[in-house]
Amino acid sequence: MPKKANPRQTASKHSEEWRRDLGPDRMAGQNIGGVAEEHERMTRSAYDVKPVHRALEGFADDELKQIPILESGTRLRQGATYLDLGGGEFTATGEMQVRPGQNVVPKDGVHYETWNRLICEEKS
Repeated sequence: MPKKANPRQTASKHSEEWRRDLGPDRMAGQNIGGVAEEHERMTRSAYDVKPVHRALEGFADDELKQIPILESGTRLRQGATYLDLGGGEFTATGEMQVRPGQNVVPKDGVHYETWNRLICEEKS
């Protein structure tokens, strides 16, 4: 069952004119919507990103096609776990987004066995 929005997060104290100026991305990064935003689900795979494809040589092509790599600029969901293939596992905060050149995999986007293999590859 999806989480319901906290009334304090969605209620407005200011007019529409001032809300846009005071908080242009007011709800960005909050986990009150669906499982994943559309732009996060529509991503490249590790198979498509050649440096990642080469780095994960222990994975078959069909496995690489199942590993999503988030696009640069994708806002990460607060409290969600991700793997930066160049920097390790982390939990996102609400203001975080994928930086150019960063290869980020969402934990909830891959099978748990694949996730465990990715973490082992990253540590070795």
